[in-house]
Amino acid sequence: MSSDQDYDVLVVGGGPVGLLLAAELRIARVRALVLERLPEPSPHSKAFGLHARSLESLDRRGLLKRFKEGARSWNNGHFAGLDVWVDFSTLDSAHGYALLSEQARTERLLEERAVEVGAEIRRGHEVTAARQDADGVELDVTGPDGPYTLRAKYLVGCDGGRSLVRKAAGIAFPGTGGRVTARLGDVKLADPENAPMGMERTARGLLFCVPLDDTYHRVATFDFEQGKEPGSELALDELTASLREIWGDDLGARDARWLSWFTDSACQADRYREGRILLAGDAAHTHFPVGGQGLNLGLQDALNLGWKLAATVHGWAAEGLLDSYDRERQEPARRVLANTRAQIALMNPDPYVTELRELFTDLMRKDQVNRHLAEMLSGVTVRYRLPGPEHRLLGDFARDLELRTADGKSTLPEYLKRGTGLLLDLAARPELARVHEEWAEGVSWGGRVRHVVAECDQEPGLAGLLVRPDGYVAWAADRDASAEELRDGLREALARWFGTV
Repeated sequence: MSSDQDYDVLVVGGGPVGLLLAAELRIARVRALVLERLPEPSPHSKAFGLHARSLESLDRRGLLKRFKEGARSWNNGHFAGLDVWVDFSTLDSAHGYALLSEQARTERLLEERAVEVGAEIRRGHEVTAARQDADGVELDVTGPDGPYTLRAKYLVGCDGGRSLVRKAAGIAFPGTGGRVTARLGDVKLADPENAPMGMERTARGLLFCVPLDDTYHRVATFDFEQGKEPGSELALDELTASLREIWGDDLGARDARWLSWFTDSACQADRYREGRILLAGDAAHTHFPVGGQGLNLGLQDALNLGWKLAATVHGWAAEGLLDSYDRERQEPARRVLANTRAQIALMNPDPYVTELRELFTDLMRKDQVNRHLAEMLSGVTVRYRLPGPEHRLLGDFARDLELRTADGKSTLPEYLKRGTGLLLDLAARPELARVHEEWAEGVSWGGRVRHVVAECDQEPGLAGLLVRPDGYVAWAADRDASAEELRDGLREALARWFGTV
């Protein structure tokens, strides 16, 4: 392989995760190229909602307004199709709701963002092989004009559960095989006004039915007995036969514009990095799409990885920064795989499960249990185990604090829009300003961290916060901390997360 680099980072897969990652890399001045095998974006949507943590993160990039424009939101969600709704309005978040944003729409908005910040996207370009050496990666690509080769410093696979990139890197993908078969169709119904709505459990499985627009409904059957041949296509007559078997009526389903099927297999890459190759989204983890968690999980991968990979490309990342991506993102994925398996177990039509469902339904009526499930599904309890002086906020997501600065009123998310870190000084302690100034003088790009002096009534005992570009607290100290504690703790955190050269 030659040593010349065509790009800093190649992203394989132009779905929501790959597009958000490309945008994150571009705002950090990284040359990023997205390669997507499909010539046009798919009009069909596997995912439909954005949860609170994704909405909080989009707000920190100034993107939430465009996502909310024209979109509906709702305060409730389901867990395993039980009769009691999960109440998102109880979340400790400025966005205690879920936003209805179909995957096709989310992908379109994220592509707009990526293009706005200068990412290059090539559709209809399929990666056929990937290799790496000590200095970079190389891809064989087939495009509309024939085959060609690209080289870059790093490669990220956002290319789905059957990821070519993951296989090329030799990364194992252990997990559980599929036992439940879901058959799905976007179809017209004979009597849409009287069609079942939501999720219904029967003696044979489950039926899912929701309207997509004035004409089409999405219907799906979850079959716990009859599987499908791997690699086979789903035909309309197979879907209608499954409807009759599970629901007792095929609902007059016809004129399918999309048919698909999947199983409840759940797998997770044993590592998200192998040398210069990394994984994100479904390439790193797959699970049954219940609770609307998969796309949101992948978006958080992109937000965690983007700034760390950019720091590595620019050469100022501290040792171990890029490896922290794998360390931090493995656990949230494990939790999602676990709760989706639990939901599948509760959805089983076996009569022995019915009493368990009734018990779980009663538990969900208790506020503490319901809130626990809401936090789990929305991802707001994700907290990283970060090194540094212990503090109640360390590793947690920085909240939407209301601030008063010399320029007027503002909120914390406003200072993260450019994808840099934030040193928030809430006590006007001179030690914080001096440490930041000394650190900025010693690095080639002092703009990695923005220093803001403010007052905040919500945190009267807090002296300061260091917030990473992905919104998580990398260091915090209270007002009763000594000058030495402030200096040493902040210096160490700045060097660990934002480099020293």
